Amino acid sequence: MSSTELPSVPPTDLAPKAAPVRVAEGERLTSVGLPGLTLTVRSRRPAREGLPPALYVHGLAGSSQNWSSLMAELDDAVDSEALDLPGFGDSPPPDDGDYSITGHARAVIRYLDASGRAPVHLFGNSLGGAVCTRVAALRPDLVRTLTLVSPALPELRIQRTAVPTGLLGVPGVAALFARLTRQWTPEQRVRGSMALCYGDPSRITPEAFRYAVEELERRMQLPYFWDAMVRSARGVVNAYTLGGQHGLWRQAERVLAPTLLVYGGRDKLVGFRMAGRAARAFRDSRLLALPDAGHVAMMEYPETVATAFRELLADTTASGADRVEGVSGAAESVTQGS
Repeated sequence: MSSTELPSVPPTDLAPKAAPVRVAEGERLTSVGLPGLTLTVRSRRPAREGLPPALYVHGLAGSSQNWSSLMAELDDAVDSEALDLPGFGDSPPPDDGDYSITGHARAVIRYLDASGRAPVHLFGNSLGGAVCTRVAALRPDLVRTLTLVSPALPELRIQRTAVPTGLLGVPGVAALFARLTRQWTPEQRVRGSMALCYGDPSRITPEAFRYAVEELERRMQLPYFWDAMVRSARGVVNAYTLGGQHGLWRQAERVLAPTLLVYGGRDKLVGFRMAGRAARAFRDSRLLALPDAGHVAMMEYPETVATAFRELLADTTASGADRVEGVSGAAESVTQGS
């Protein structure tokens, strides 16, 4: 694994003719080379010695920046790192062009294997929640606890407000959408996205809105922007259709790690009704229901999510070593990246 810290203004080969990537106070970005892909990792600095490691995985159209508020809240509890999945944030596309749930899970597994930080407290939102579910099921030796914020697990009755996002995975729809919206300003696009993802968009500060617009402008200049979006959306849709041992609900039942589930009552993308099913599927789970939150509770209510995670951490720390030893043997029976 090769690692290079990125300056606040990234090299031009990472963001050609684009605005600087936002690096919040107390954060740093590192570019990590792995077989077949390069990942950008956002971390807190300076890292406090002796804290257990944590890794955060964002959702569709998101980036590691989505976790900045929660990472700051947990500065004294865990040593935080957040990935930009291949093709998102500041990570270039994967060499094999695989944006499936399995492809993204493979990227997370490769990073954890190479970094030597595992087992970690693993966090995932939306698409990242599905990815982390697969990682935890296939490689229990890599995961201490699992925290899922509105995970994109299959629903039989998808909310109408989530249909347009799913349709991005249908061939030709993205090109049509791009033509129909070519006159939209970045501000209009961000407002639409935030109205979809936040339970109460009025909670968004002017500074956060401005940064989101700058990031979208930067991302839309990248030649692979739509390809990463479309293929990842298609990967979510395809994962919804898988049955048997590869189905996400079946894999959720295989997760050994203590699991915190966070669902928002105003989520327009993942149905709040799925919270009960998830709580039953994950064998060692607890549920945090936030009636006023939308799809990104860790951004809307980072203090509340942090408090719930601290409770999970306190309850599992004492038995953590025994659990890791118990699952290490189970990891030998699964195939990495299956």
